[in-house]
Amino acid sequence: MKKTTLVSAAIAASLFAGSAMAESKVIGVSIPAATHGWAGGMNFHAKQTVERLEAVYEDLDFVLATASDPGKQVNDIEDMVATRGIDALVVLPFESDPLTPPIQAVADSGVWVTVVDRGLSIDGIEDLYVAGDNSGFGKVAGEFMTSNMPDGGDIVVFRGIPTTIDNERVDAFTAAIEGSGINVLAMEHGNWNRDDSFTVMEDFLSKYPKIDAVWASDDDMAIGILAAIEAAGRDDVQFVLGGAGMKEMIKRTADGDKMIPANVTYPPGMIATAIELTAVGMTSSAPVSGTFTIGSVLVTEENAMDFYYPDSPF
Repeated sequence: MKKTTLVSAAIAASLFAGSAMAESKVIGVSIPAATHGWAGGMNFHAKQTVERLEAVYEDLDFVLATASDPGKQVNDIEDMVATRGIDALVVLPFESDPLTPPIQAVADSGVWVTVVDRGLSIDGIEDLYVAGDNSGFGKVAGEFMTSNMPDGGDIVVFRGIPTTIDNERVDAFTAAIEGSGINVLAMEHGNWNRDDSFTVMEDFLSKYPKIDAVWASDDDMAIGILAAIEAAGRDDVQFVLGGAGMKEMIKRTADGDKMIPANVTYPPGMIATAIELTAVGMTSSAPVSGTFTIGSVLVTEENAMDFYYPDSPF
C-alpha cells in the first residue's frame, strides 16, 4: 500500500513554478459524461483546466475522455494506455466497483494515478486522492436536519450512484441523526438524476401519507423530487435538502424559499485541483502524493450569496 500523506493546499500555488521535463509527459483524464448538473460543471472545469495547462506546459500533453457508463470508461482508460502511453491518469470513476480492477492494473504498470471524488473499492491503489469531504457532507446535512426538526419526524433519503462516496455520505448522515427522533421511512438510489428521483419520489408519495422532509443529498435529485411533490399536490413535506451548490438552488435559498432552506457545498471544480496537482507531480519534485480534501459548508439564506455564481455552468 502506498504511503498516504496530507497534501498541503500550498502545493497548488507552485503550479506555475514547476520545472519542465526534458521528455514530454502524457496525462490522461478520464471522467463521466455530463449525465447530471454536477457532472456538467465538472466537465466544464476539466476542459478549461486542460486547455490552460497545455498552454502553460510545453512538455505536457493531455488526453481527455468522457464516458456515459462504466464499460466505456474502462475502454477509454485501456485505450489511453495502449495508444498514448500515458505517464499519469486522472480519473473520476463512473462507479467504484467496476473501475477498481482496471485502474489497479494501470497503477501496477507504473503509471501515476490520481483518483477524484468517487473512490475505488480497494484502498491504496492511487498515488493521490482529491475529493470533497463526503463524511462532512453527510454530517452537515444530518446536523441541519436535527436542528430544523427538534421534535423529530419522518423523512425519506435519496442516495446517489453506488460508490464509496455515497456510502460515506449516508453513514455520516445516519450517525448525525441518531437519537434525534428523526425516522427514515425509506432510502433509495436516485442516481444523482432528476428523472430517476422524480420516479422514486412518486413511489414514496404513494406509499407514505405523511413525509415531513427529504434529504435529497444532491441538487439534481432535489429538482426531480420537488417536481414530484408539486405534481402530487402534497403539502406535508416541509423542506427538501439538496447539496453540491447548483446556482439555481443557491438562489432559491438566498431568496428565502422555505422548500429549499439550505444547501451543502461540494464543488465540481475539484477536478481542476486534481489535474493541476498531477501536473505539478509530473513537472517538479514537489511532493503531491496523499489526500487533498475540500471541506463541505452549510449554505443558508444568510450566507447564500457568498456561494452564488450566476455565470457558472452548474
